[in-house]
Amino acid sequence: RPQSPEMSKNTIKMLATRLDSTRASTINVPSPCISVCSLDGSGAYCEGCLRSLDEIRVWSANTDAQKKEVWERIAQRIARLTATP
Repeated sequence: RPQSPEMSKNTIKMLATRLDSTRASTINVPSPCISVCSLDGSGAYCEGCLRSLDEIRVWSANTDAQKKEVWERIAQRIARLTATP
C-alpha cells in the first residue's frame, strides 16, 4: 500500500484524470510518468506516477494490454490514497 503523505492532491488528481483517458486507449497506451521521479517514504512507489520500480523498469517492454494493467493498479493505489478512514 502506498504510504505517501508527500504526494500532493494535485498529483493524485492529475493521475486520476489521465487514468480516465487511458482507459479508452487500446493502442499506444501513454506512460503515467509526469517527470516527478522520487520514491515515496517507504521506497515502494514513485511519488509522480505511483508505479513500483519494477513497473517503471519494464514499462517500455510491456504490451499495451500490460500497460493498461499497470494503469489499473495505479487506479487501485489512488483509491487507497484517497479513501476516507
